[in-house]
Amino acid sequence: MSASYTGLELYDRTAADAAAAVISRYSTSFGLATRLLGPRPRPHVRNVYALVRVADEIVDGPASDAGLSPEQEREVLDALEAETLRAIERGFSSNLVVHAFARTARECGIGAALVTPFFASMRTDIDTSSHDAGSHDAYVFGSAEVVGLMCLQVFVNAGRPSPRPAPDDLVEGARRLGAAFQDVNFLRDLDDDAGRLGRDYLGGADDDARRVTVLDRIDADLAAAAAVVPRLPRDCRRAVTTAHDLFAELSHRLRRTPARAGRVRVPDAVKVALAARAVVTSRPRSIR
Repeated sequence: MSASYTGLELYDRTAADAAAAVISRYSTSFGLATRLLGPRPRPHVRNVYALVRVADEIVDGPASDAGLSPEQEREVLDALEAETLRAIERGFSSNLVVHAFARTARECGIGAALVTPFFASMRTDIDTSSHDAGSHDAYVFGSAEVVGLMCLQVFVNAGRPSPRPAPDDLVEGARRLGAAFQDVNFLRDLDDDAGRLGRDYLGGADDDARRVTVLDRIDADLAAAAAVVPRLPRDCRRAVTTAHDLFAELSHRLRRTPARAGRVRVPDAVKVALAARAVVTSRPRSIR
């Protein structure tokens, strides 16, 4: 690479490679879906994922394992947010992951209105152990819905000379898909969240009635998101369909599995079959 690129272009490409390494290490399902994006949006979605993952790791164990106190975790998270906002403004960061995200943010129209709520939710994880309905909704908006909106900004704007707002129906679909993803993960991680992290995001979702209520909400959100997938740019539909269908499969399996029975997973063969179906149809499957 160094023989072909120099200066800022080499730095930009190195930052993009760093972001791609994060997703390859941390995610199989999201990584699979991202590989089905077209070359226009794919590197930008990787850049978004990398920043989100690094921030999440600050509050979900690695920083604590390194010996940081909650106060120090907050300092690190605050510094990451401040550097991200500065990098979006100036177009450069010495942090490769932040630099990659900032390039995407500047091209695709991702600003403080999406970045700030995300970091606010991450900060909540440091000092809030139990959520009620209101705090759950606020947390999900910042931790998941705005990430969906960041990806939507990429879908709509990557490669354009100047970013534009996404249509309202796509905004609603992106928010609801993000919320469904987050609630599915809350149900999958009940034991780990409670035992390792001491957190309860769903207010007693190990109770059968509460669990069904959450699953019904997830399926409604997945159905609403599926309805607008055909309105997405063509080079994004297969990836979003794959991600939607993976989480629809998880929701289906969660309904058949008792609470706290271990983390529900989709076997690799099923993941591949869902991705293959998405390549052929580009339309999410109906919710069972």
